[in-house]
Amino acid sequence: MSTDEPEITPETDAPQASASEEKPKPARKPRAAAKPKAAAAEAETKTAKAPEAAAEVPVEAAAEKPKRTRAAKPKTAEAPKAEVAKPSKPAPTRRRGAVEPGATIPVVRAQAKYVRSSARKARLVCDNIRGKSVEDARAILAHTPRAVARDWSKLLESAVANAEHNHELVGEDLVIKAVHADEGPTIKRFRPRAMGRASKIRKRTAHLTILLTPKN
Repeated sequence: MSTDEPEITPETDAPQASASEEKPKPARKPRAAAKPKAAAAEAETKTAKAPEAAAEVPVEAAAEKPKRTRAAKPKTAEAPKAEVAKPSKPAPTRRRGAVEPGATIPVVRAQAKYVRSSARKARLVCDNIRGKSVEDARAILAHTPRAVARDWSKLLESAVANAEHNHELVGEDLVIKAVHADEGPTIKRFRPRAMGRASKIRKRTAHLTILLTPKN
């Protein structure tokens, strides 16, 4: 064997091995250990906010004050007022047929429809009695030779009866305010003519109207 190689003795190797065994490896900290710190930080923030919230509560409570309501006053019973009897005035006597001052002048109307006469022939008679009194109109119609004058006379008597019965007016104190004749429907008939022809016959009708009013 050669003398150049160093000799290894068991005494020198033992202490090194023991030194390596005595130094343990550092253990890693568990992750759960970090949670208590975070919980503590949240608790500190909550405690810091708690006084602020407590300070805000009285301000809100002070802002929402209950509204004051006025108590209803008790109603006192009022003493009944003594009614004073007013002297009744006697009703003024009004002559029958007279118009009260300030009152509207009544107008009595009578109408006859479908009179078997043309409106043109009826207007020739009514123009003579317009604006006349009842007595004068009666005399004029009695002496008028036209056939439609009889229809006008009947209508005049109807208007006078309406004034006396409905409005309590005197017939002799009335005046014909307006009178007119309007055209009514035409009745059409036919008659035979020469060479087998037919000609038309027109039977005219009229609507007669009379308006009466008291004299001024």
